[in-house]
Amino acid sequence: MWLVTGATGHVGNVLIRKLLERGEKVRAMILPGESRESISGLRVEAVEGDAINLDAVFESMRGVKGVFHLAGVISIMPGPNPYVRKVNVEGTQNVIRAALENGIRMIYTSSIHALRRVADGVIDESASYDPDNPYGAYDRSKAEATLEVLNAVQTGLDAVVVCPTGVIGPFDFRGSMMGSLIRDAAVARPTLYVDGAYDFVDVRDVANGLISAAEKGRRGESYILSGHKISIRRLLETVREITGRDFFQMKIPLGLAKFAAMFTPMYYRLANVTPRFTPYSLEVLQSNSNISHAKATRELGYQPRSLYESIRDAAGWFLDKRIDYLTLCF
Repeated sequence: MWLVTGATGHVGNVLIRKLLERGEKVRAMILPGESRESISGLRVEAVEGDAINLDAVFESMRGVKGVFHLAGVISIMPGPNPYVRKVNVEGTQNVIRAALENGIRMIYTSSIHALRRVADGVIDESASYDPDNPYGAYDRSKAEATLEVLNAVQTGLDAVVVCPTGVIGPFDFRGSMMGSLIRDAAVARPTLYVDGAYDFVDVRDVANGLISAAEKGRRGESYILSGHKISIRRLLETVREITGRDFFQMKIPLGLAKFAAMFTPMYYRLANVTPRFTPYSLEVLQSNSNISHAKATRELGYQPRSLYESIRDAAGWFLDKRIDYLTLCF
């Protein structure tokens, strides 16, 4: 049996589907009171628990052969965020401790944003993890947590780290930032965007990569799970081509978007909704996104599908959540 933390998230619920399809047994750690919609109907052993609760983490690991640690908090808001660090770092420390004492393999889902920014050239696993990253609390917390995992390897932990890029695709029950953009375009809502591009990867390929890392990954190694680079404009045009629905879209000048982003913390506090334009999101879209998955392909057999397929299936899922799982999963 495998333990999956962060089981109801986008990657978590798709990973569970993949594991079940392979005949694996799965224990899903779910936050108390958290919606279980994304794993409803799946044959899993659901346990309530929180990664920041050490006793709950130990209890959830009884009798498992390994843990996929995905639980974490994503934030694109500026400024320090103690809760992000508490969950992402202290929660990971608890999982490390329990995995060590139980002698099981840990597959840790880090992030491409945990790596030091590389201005030019190709980004690969030679880039170091940067806990002093100036761009956001999320990046710093994921870098710090990843270093905790790698340091624990030196004391006996059997762990592998994977670093996905921007995840898109079906089964996005919570509506991620990019998922929401695809959904809005799919239903022909007016859409604002800025010039920029990034590397996006299909959630199903990330799940496959995690499983391959568990089976083939070398202890103490990191693997980037990237996909393909695409501009936001081209992504929106692809949704239009797929759905056949026209919608109003407007490019916002970068300077204006940066000015508006100065007020996003106030907007977030008042509306409790994460804005699309924040200093962090704008920085990401302007950053170097030439990201290599050569190591994962070479050592794990990782092969990301085309972005067209990912965008098509994401748009289709948002338009009709009743699409048969088997149609989309493989």
